[in-house]
Amino acid sequence: MRITTWNINSLNARLQHALDWLEANPVEVLALQELKLTDDKFPRDALRQAGYEAAVFGQKTYNGVALLTRGAVADVTRNIPGFADESARVIAGTVEGPGGPLRVVNGYFVNGQAPGTEKFEYKMSWLRALHDWLREELAAHPRLVLLGDFNIAPEDRDSYDPEGLAETIHHTTEERDHFRKLLGLGLTDAFRLFEQPEKSYSWWDYRMLGYQKNRGLRIDHILVSEELVAQVKACSIDRTPRKWPKPSDHAPVTLTLA
Repeated sequence: MRITTWNINSLNARLQHALDWLEANPVEVLALQELKLTDDKFPRDALRQAGYEAAVFGQKTYNGVALLTRGAVADVTRNIPGFADESARVIAGTVEGPGGPLRVVNGYFVNGQAPGTEKFEYKMSWLRALHDWLREELAAHPRLVLLGDFNIAPEDRDSYDPEGLAETIHHTTEERDHFRKLLGLGLTDAFRLFEQPEKSYSWWDYRMLGYQKNRGLRIDHILVSEELVAQVKACSIDRTPRKWPKPSDHAPVTLTLA
């Protein structure tokens, strides 16, 4: 079973990219972030023709998340229960996987803008609420995958310039502490279960030849619960779509479970 996370950065603008990628990579679950469209504008027919049903939580112009699946999705949750949020950032659902039902939590984590801003404080409160809710989710669903655009580079090796960008957004001690607290719930960074090439990133700025110079960050992650670790057979970043015309600034990250 293959599960992918991809910040598509506007599904309207990149629907054909998603369809082309799915044709070449027929994964069982594709978690999308930054749809930038409302539910009524979601291209269900085109994706159904490609073999996928969708659970959607959209928003006009900003944010928006979806789970595209080969089979049915049950027990869908939108956003963090009990946390007041006007942004469409989280969608969770249960799918059938190898070994039984699998809870998939797809998040478009808050960017945070810069330390000391109101948006950074929003990110901190959002991360605290996510942590507390995930504790409950893991108790109810021991077989769980948390994936999405985390907007956090958890270690220095996840940044092209860890010294120059130290304590800037995505690199702050506070953000990295929250990432470690998620791991402390019993989650594991699937990408780091395997030896990976140096300078492996999932996001590159559009500006200043960011991709061409590999000035990137690894901020798109897939975390798996303890019960799933033994089933993880691969986790990799596919840079191919980042080379396409008018690409998303993020690349897909895929988990393979056996």
